[in-house]
Amino acid sequence: MTKAEAQKRIKKLRQEIDHHRYLYHVLDRQEISDAALDSLKHELATREQEYPDLITPDSPTQRVGGEPRKEFVEVQHRVPMRSLEDVFIHEEFIAWGERNRKLLPERAAVSYMCELKIDGLAVTLRYENGLLVRGATRGDGRVGEDVTANLKTIEGIPLRLRGKAPAVLEVRGEVFMTKKAFDALNARQAKNGDKLYANPRNVAAGSVRQLDPAITASRALRFVAYDIAEGGSLRTHEEVHAQMKKYGFPVDPHATVVPDAAGVQKYHARWERSRDRLPYEIDGIVVLINENAVYARLGHVGKAPRGAIAYKFAARQATTVIEDIRVQVGRTGALTPVAVLTPVPLGGTTVSRATLHNEQDILRKDVRIGDTVIIQRAGDVIPEVVQALPRLRPKDAKPFRMPARCPICGARVVREEGGAIHRCTNAGCAAQQERAIRHFASRAAADIDGIGPKLIRKLLEDGMIQDAADLYALNEGEIAALERYAEKSAGNIIASIAQRTRLPLGRFLYALGIRHVGSITAENIAEACGSLEKVQRASAADIAAVDGVGDVVAESVAAYFADKKTDALLKKFQRLGVTVVNPPKSGRGPLHGNIVVVTGSVPGLSREEAWDTIRRLGGKVSETVGNSTNLVIVGEGAGSKRQKAEERGIPTMDAEDFSALVRKHPP
Repeated sequence: MTKAEAQKRIKKLRQEIDHHRYLYHVLDRQEISDAALDSLKHELATREQEYPDLITPDSPTQRVGGEPRKEFVEVQHRVPMRSLEDVFIHEEFIAWGERNRKLLPERAAVSYMCELKIDGLAVTLRYENGLLVRGATRGDGRVGEDVTANLKTIEGIPLRLRGKAPAVLEVRGEVFMTKKAFDALNARQAKNGDKLYANPRNVAAGSVRQLDPAITASRALRFVAYDIAEGGSLRTHEEVHAQMKKYGFPVDPHATVVPDAAGVQKYHARWERSRDRLPYEIDGIVVLINENAVYARLGHVGKAPRGAIAYKFAARQATTVIEDIRVQVGRTGALTPVAVLTPVPLGGTTVSRATLHNEQDILRKDVRIGDTVIIQRAGDVIPEVVQALPRLRPKDAKPFRMPARCPICGARVVREEGGAIHRCTNAGCAAQQERAIRHFASRAAADIDGIGPKLIRKLLEDGMIQDAADLYALNEGEIAALERYAEKSAGNIIASIAQRTRLPLGRFLYALGIRHVGSITAENIAEACGSLEKVQRASAADIAAVDGVGDVVAESVAAYFADKKTDALLKKFQRLGVTVVNPPKSGRGPLHGNIVVVTGSVPGLSREEAWDTIRRLGGKVSETVGNSTNLVIVGEGAGSKRQKAEERGIPTMDAEDFSALVRKHPP
């Protein structure tokens, strides 16, 4: 990017960031997620670092945002309430430590205090002779709002300090709302027909800035103290925490001191894994130099102290630019537009592509080539484009239209009546063949090691296979003759195929790639029918009678097995030595009769292995929490399914208890 291009981009980024900061800090509204705003700010800081002469005093990187509302009295902060520099990856954290080291004497002793970064509203509390005399918001870092009456309603804030207090004490901390209190508040909102709140942080901020303290009191807010700004002269930040606790302030019980960067990294990794188990939301950790003399010596740069940083967790949302939109053809002929992105860190990896689902989705979101967009990634789900940021749209941004012809085979593309999906009309399309074979060999299906996209593409191009059954006709010599495949790797591939000649019925049904049939549906059909022959003979009505199977899926399954091409494929599998194993009769294990949902990850088990274990223990698996759900297993990174279970009063079991149950009932 040239300097002129960077200057234009920086100007637009500043305008966009200021727009969202005004909405949040002044109007208590939010249009985009915190993660998306962080991503914009991070890009701006990066561009300004590339061209420091483009930094201006009014840049969002140079101040803490937020203007006081006119309804509150302004408070001048004697000690500025600075915000922290954000780092997002390990390399940025290491660079922060190295910059500080260069500013310190060679033998300066440095350790780190690590705390959870609770997602709430920063406030400052002033005590005179032990009594709370004023509480204020951060505001713009220099001037905040007097919200003393509201803060006095929060039980975690002491109105009088315990023990011997200094003449003046000013404590900084965070006001926040627990997930449970937030869910209860939204339940009341829904019952009254009122608008639901977006997240606990927004509610906490809005509640503290209510004109009526009674509303603040009704919100069950919490407070955690993290620093003494005035009235303390302690040696370490660890001692500051201990002193605040003596005065009667709640402090982070998970805060700890570590000796080096490796300790910080372990703390960060631990809480990134476990963040969803906490009763409140966190978006990273705060790392401070523990020795207060060293911290003070480092001073500050711009709006941020040098001695502390916010080490954020891998973002669940980020912003980037759509460089192109390409069309991908799936195993059932569905055409999916895929956004080609300027690479951006997201969810612990670098993302360069994201799904746009279909043309209707693109039109609804008004996404164009050249747009700056918000993308999100949850768990192992493919990243998706959430929304465009039209104020950052360049003049040459191009709208997208689905092609009339398949980009792979050139066949006519049709859109299903009443549907959103465009499909290639050529059943012999090379892309459909490749995707269908990749699906068959995938881990959740036949699970054949070594059968990847490149090999499948080469086998198809050379005419060695036409469908998944042909994999079982391959021999070592044919694969070894291919370019880049040595005799040893060819032998391993053939051995992998040979190990997958006996396939459980549920896996086999899923591997066939029947439209609308996921792995759980396939297992449920397998258990209900008992054999491949019975599945083949079943009518749509028979399939629809299976738990969790609707009419659309039932029609799709019945139509698939009524097709003569399917019959020929199944006979080929049989002829080439593939045996479909009938499911065992359900035993009376500890989960017998229960319909079980898994949310989050279970240590030591993949999602498919967890499902197989539930079935072995007598339970049935479902992907959605519904009226028939009896149990929800809650693992690390649990999502909205846990919340739905709690709302409906459905019993939950954490991953450790599930693992203990598995150990108690081995195979």
